[in-house]
Amino acid sequence: MKIKQPVATKVFNIIGYVLITIITIFCLLPFIMVVSGSLTNEEYIIMHGYSLWPKDFSTQAYKTIFTYPKQILTAYGVTIMVTIIGTALGLFLISMGAYVLNRKDFKYRNGMSFYIYFTTLFGGGLIPWYILMTKYLHLKDTYLVLILPLLMTPFLIILMRNFFKSIPDSIVESAKIDGAGDFTIYAKLIMPLSKSALATIGLFLALAYWNDWFISSIYIDTPSKYTLQYLLYKILQDAEFLKSNAASNVTSSIQIPTETLKLATAVVATGPVILFYPFVQKYFVDGLIVGAVKG
Repeated sequence: MKIKQPVATKVFNIIGYVLITIITIFCLLPFIMVVSGSLTNEEYIIMHGYSLWPKDFSTQAYKTIFTYPKQILTAYGVTIMVTIIGTALGLFLISMGAYVLNRKDFKYRNGMSFYIYFTTLFGGGLIPWYILMTKYLHLKDTYLVLILPLLMTPFLIILMRNFFKSIPDSIVESAKIDGAGDFTIYAKLIMPLSKSALATIGLFLALAYWNDWFISSIYIDTPSKYTLQYLLYKILQDAEFLKSNAASNVTSSIQIPTETLKLATAVVATGPVILFYPFVQKYFVDGLIVGAVKG
């Protein structure tokens, strides 16, 4: 027998769906304008501004980006490799570190937790960091320098540890009674119960690796090792430089898009992330709320 909903409940649901739809549209509008602007002629944008639909269709911005497609594909490959390896290693190390810090039988867990938290407040600075990476670790112009700096993010360790606090201690104690070792408990009990937290932290890590360009700008010299973000940044900087030179030369006929190029680089850089996000979105909210509230 189907239960009939009260009129007030139906009205409330309708209002809720309408509000969510309106908010979703407002969230999509900026991205739609970015895509539309990237497919619009540069001169039209300068004269008339942006619109939700390309009025003067042009793919010149994308042609400029993909002038050397091999270089773009190589940068995509480097970024994908760094993102996958860094995210996988980061999840393993962060979850293990957070699990140890959450164990009440670990004597130095409070001291180690304070040390990790302290690094979020104070840092050694850029110059000591550069000297450490180049002179002592010899990571200049290597793929490792793109992976190692982001592996153990203090905020994510604290977030993961707070999530582990929501797992009852009785689970660990019963597993120990059955003869399970520490790593068995971690791998076969704790990890399967932490899917939402792992998805949340994995998303944070993946976005950090995917969007990073600063490390490449400091440590990478070989063009074939450029990440996608840094390569797009260099293309944009080169376009700005060429356009400024062309503007100073009245006889020059070079037409280089810069406004549409900025929008096209945003589309090229964020496209794969938008495709990836729906797969972890269902875990994201639960993991973030639990990790932020507990403890």
